[in-house]
Amino acid sequence: MPYIPHTAADVRAMLGRIGVERIEDLFDEIPRALRVDALPGVPPALSEMEVSRLAAELAARDGRRLNFIGAGAYEHHIPAPVWQLVTRGEIYSAYTPYQAEASQGTLQIMYEYQSMIAALTGMDVSNASLYDGASALAEACLMAVRAHRRSRSARILMPVTVNPAWRRAARAITEGQGIVIDELPYDPARGITDPKALEGHAGTDLTALVVPQPNFFGQLEDADALTRWAHANGALVIGAVNPVALALIAPPGEWGEGGADIAVGDAQPFGVPLSSGGPYVGFMASRMEHVRQMPGRIAGRTVDADGRTGYTLTLQAREQHIRRGKATSNICTNQGLLMSAATIHLALLGPVGLERVADACLARTAELVSALTSIGAIRCAFAGPRFHEAVLLLDRPVAPLLEALASDGIVGGHDLSRDYPELGHALLVCATETRTAADIERYAVSLGRLLGRAAAA
Repeated sequence: MPYIPHTAADVRAMLGRIGVERIEDLFDEIPRALRVDALPGVPPALSEMEVSRLAAELAARDGRRLNFIGAGAYEHHIPAPVWQLVTRGEIYSAYTPYQAEASQGTLQIMYEYQSMIAALTGMDVSNASLYDGASALAEACLMAVRAHRRSRSARILMPVTVNPAWRRAARAITEGQGIVIDELPYDPARGITDPKALEGHAGTDLTALVVPQPNFFGQLEDADALTRWAHANGALVIGAVNPVALALIAPPGEWGEGGADIAVGDAQPFGVPLSSGGPYVGFMASRMEHVRQMPGRIAGRTVDADGRTGYTLTLQAREQHIRRGKATSNICTNQGLLMSAATIHLALLGPVGLERVADACLARTAELVSALTSIGAIRCAFAGPRFHEAVLLLDRPVAPLLEALASDGIVGGHDLSRDYPELGHALLVCATETRTAADIERYAVSLGRLLGRAAAA
């Protein structure tokens, strides 16, 4: 809390009311051997003014760098009303509604969020929310195994063009459940899943195929062809999507003939700021036939005995509500605060506003690629349509250049050498609607100067 109003007299009165003398007496059930009288290395208490100054000095060290990195988390403009509303007390402190009749506002926000996610993905139903895109993908893999009863293999085909962090999270969460994740290579010319890689899996027992759209490289996969192949081979389809891109491209619910079975992603682009890696908020939607295998909770709208609109939890499949053995998940959460921010953000933008944001992102990325590839030592790795990201190939290691750019106040992108060493000196860059022509020129000039200086050396 930024302000605690209790005076010493207030504290004494509250302690007297409950029958104890000191605050320490509230913790008398903790054995003395487990308590500490002091914290080594922790400085003496500071005044409010001193704390504010220290916090400002620490924040100033980070500076305000020009950001050209995406890689799954994006800097988008957040309209002022979003957090002005979200930080109101009735929203900011609200959590999971265990007593639905007393939580109508929270339930309505959940309902509106679900409706927007279902509309955006073209799916039948959405849950309230998950931790982030990575855990949403892992939950989708678990859900696919539960939903696809005809499959006995628990095998998931996962393109390596899926975000590497998401792949690692999915593997870590599912491996204890006996799920096998087989990775699919990509076409080195186009940076999308190689159709030839699917041939060896045709006719085998498959549980699901993950289809990233766009993929980690920013390239647009042939989602229709991949969906048709998966369904023809008896597998479910899990769409891992960038929600902003869905304003311009076909949603998972329209892929192929029947659409994807499950769609997941990260709603971070909707009102959630970049903040040292989180917290973010994952989304999940599915076809209605799989709804009872969906983790988390679903809020529904109904009417009461007097015909007035009311909201209630219509599906509560987590272990807090039912027996652990019957639960669909024990890691899912409401993420209520960030879900509320996403809901307000989407409501403010509307379909037309979201499409304008996506168009601007598309244009800024194209301008960035054009500016950087005009530097002689840089070329684009992949042909074909893209969104948000682009992979650039350099003639020297990327890491030192990113360090030098950081000294110029520029976050230059993501070094792909660890996760995709076969690409060589590869840099993943991104430009959203927040980047201007001047920003892009500044980046190109700085990078050009660094490359020229290195060449001269």
